[in-house]
Amino acid sequence: MLNVLAYVYDKNGKLSLKEKPKPEPRDDNAIIKVDACSICGTDFRIYLHGSNRITPPRIIGHEVCGTLITVGKKITGFSVGERVILTPAIGCGRCYPCSKGYTNLCENLKTIGFQYDGGFAEYMEIPLIFFGKGNVNKIEDHVIDEEVVLTEPISCVVNAQEFLKIKKGECVAIFGSGFIGCMHAELAFISGADQVIMIEISRKRAEQAKQLIPRIKIINPTQIDLVKEVNNLTVGKGTDVAIVACSSGRAQMDALNITAKRGRVSLFGGLTGESKGFLDSNLIHYKELSIYGAHASTAVQNRLVLDWITKGKLRVKKYISKIFDLRHIEEAFKSIQNESIIKVIIKPK
Repeated sequence: MLNVLAYVYDKNGKLSLKEKPKPEPRDDNAIIKVDACSICGTDFRIYLHGSNRITPPRIIGHEVCGTLITVGKKITGFSVGERVILTPAIGCGRCYPCSKGYTNLCENLKTIGFQYDGGFAEYMEIPLIFFGKGNVNKIEDHVIDEEVVLTEPISCVVNAQEFLKIKKGECVAIFGSGFIGCMHAELAFISGADQVIMIEISRKRAEQAKQLIPRIKIINPTQIDLVKEVNNLTVGKGTDVAIVACSSGRAQMDALNITAKRGRVSLFGGLTGESKGFLDSNLIHYKELSIYGAHASTAVQNRLVLDWITKGKLRVKKYISKIFDLRHIEEAFKSIQNESIIKVIIKPK
């Protein structure tokens, strides 16, 4: 049996490059040659701290696209040679959230890179269920791998902003200037926001975000009074929307303080460990704030973002900081740890 290279999370919670058997073709699966798989914040947290959500041994990586090299007899509408991208989280279709179309909140959710082998590999299996649930979509020839592979994280941003209903002329504050924070800014402007304020404590990351999105305003809360500065920028009103795109309890508290009465707050970035208790319920009560969570995305949202990227409505190539060969994936993770990196792509040769 032919072995191929993959980045595997083992039963001891460790990641390493290993030789694994190449996936075997069956009637109820397809196999792709992986063209690209990007590293997301979740992958980086797994790299640093492990995860009890993964069933080991498991190949991680879920922001993946590839070219079909086999298509099982039970799969219709797809052919060998076509390029595809996946919505990684798949719902059971039977539980209450799934019945309402919220497959990202499935009671039995299974995800590529957690319960199914993922895309940090030379080849990857796609089970039949992903085709049946609409989680596999074709990529048009003119769209490059490096752009289309960013569909999944952007669709998570779409999921969050569907709650917020950002309107023309509104002011949006975003805590965190990484890829997700920048995508929140991009989509806020597309929705008609007049002003986007980026709140970032790292000068280098803030400068990168400003270069990528010149229209944003930057506030470093360690150098200036955040509430006072937001009030100055909004003529004392506060922001219509605040999005916490980082894992910070302090940022959650600040979001409530800078948001206008009857404003909307998205707690996009989850907190690590047992962190909790950061929100002042009296602020929520007396300001009549609406607080929203956001988890993953649906196949419908993925298709929407794929359409935007395909048609050029959303241009994301500028956010790709580095591209690494799979054999250098450890170096890629270290670069994220040691440098100011927006987005890193892994491409097997």
